[in-house]
Amino acid sequence: MPKITRRHFLEDSILATAALASASVPKTFAAEEPTVSANDKITVAIIGCGIRGKQHASELVKLPQCDIAYVCDPDRDRGAELTAQIAKQKRPEPKAVQDLRNVLDDKSVQSVFISTPNHWHALAAVWALQGGKDAYVEKPVSHNISEGRRIVQVARKHGRICQAGTQYRSSGALAEAIKYIHDGKLGEVKLARSIVYGRRDSIGGPGHYKVPASVDYNLFCGPAPMSPLTRPHFHYDWHWFWNTGNGELGNNNIHYTDVCRWGLGVTGLGRSVLSYGGRLAYIDAAETPNTQVCIHDFAGKTLITETRGLKTDPFNPNYKAGWVFYGTEGIIAAESLFDSQGKLVRTFTGQTESHFANFLKAVRSRKISDLNADILEGHQSTALCHVGNISYRLGKTASPGDIEKNLEQLKNDSALETFERTKKHLIDNEIDLEKTKLTLGPLLQMDSQAETFLDNSAANAFLTREYRKPFVVPAATEI
Repeated sequence: MPKITRRHFLEDSILATAALASASVPKTFAAEEPTVSANDKITVAIIGCGIRGKQHASELVKLPQCDIAYVCDPDRDRGAELTAQIAKQKRPEPKAVQDLRNVLDDKSVQSVFISTPNHWHALAAVWALQGGKDAYVEKPVSHNISEGRRIVQVARKHGRICQAGTQYRSSGALAEAIKYIHDGKLGEVKLARSIVYGRRDSIGGPGHYKVPASVDYNLFCGPAPMSPLTRPHFHYDWHWFWNTGNGELGNNNIHYTDVCRWGLGVTGLGRSVLSYGGRLAYIDAAETPNTQVCIHDFAGKTLITETRGLKTDPFNPNYKAGWVFYGTEGIIAAESLFDSQGKLVRTFTGQTESHFANFLKAVRSRKISDLNADILEGHQSTALCHVGNISYRLGKTASPGDIEKNLEQLKNDSALETFERTKKHLIDNEIDLEKTKLTLGPLLQMDSQAETFLDNSAANAFLTREYRKPFVVPAATEI
């Protein structure tokens, strides 16, 4: 049985209290916008009309400083559905198109909101920025590390405003908590945890399935190969395939990874990364892990991400996901501060700004400094998800004993404790780790500033991808 450490006991108590404290904090929003004349409105387009695209529309219709001129999706039915949704909100009915190039060719469109599948994020952003438009790019901002850097490069070259969709950066209470850390009041902070526990059942398959008749599959695939469809549900489940998605790490854990990086005050890829996990408990069409841990070393600071998709107890009875910072003078979990004994000291408060309104404010001011989540910040946090996935994808099956031996070499007690909890979680799901072995990725050393791996051609091969013409993200020398 795993040893229950004092730190683990305090985590349970602290996070349970944090959940209750956070629930009691009133949500505050930006002050109501004044009426805006038609001449002063920003003309925008929504590219990608799925779950997140609908959420973009729901937020944008509340903002009088913009008009939605287009919605775009390779699935014409989803475009029509979102058009109708916007019209019901008594806003002008936008034009629905399937090809985003039609949107980018329209010079009246000033800004785009990109909520496509991950493999389209970077190319849509690069094309928009090169075309003189500003861009709000959903998380993860890229499908690979090189793409993220290219967005930053293009935005800076053309003087465009580009915001990452890591909206926790617009939380006033969280900003106050992060300021508390950066002011040194939490003492020395060497460890942060990013925790995403959310049930993900089998997606079915593999099999041979038809692309829906309403979908232009060429446009959907874009930069990715036009591979045969092996999943029964066309939409959303692209997340779990490497050609189009980045697994749960890039889907949801990116949010909390970004908060952890923000709080730790670290930049770049870090010194090293190691990942382990697997797609366990069922066989289906998907490729990405449903259980994954990544350990990022920032030369004295550690960021550990945990992702669980199987049935699980929460990290503690009242807290299912989030971030935790451990300092010599206390602990911050969610937006609450605790002393070293686990007693609640205070819950941070602050005014929360609409992440969408924040972007539009910067579009008007032309000041990158007005953005809460500039693309450079989004790129660096997204890149941490990518390096974690690269370690995993280069991994080999290993017994629990072999994984422990590798983790011991890190000389990091938190890494070992995390593995003990992960083992218990999998045993509780009736997984025999001697028969169904986890995948253990190599410890990858990195040149953080150059954003490359040291002496590892296999890892460096994952920095970019083969693009399907004409859907090609340009290389650094081509920008």
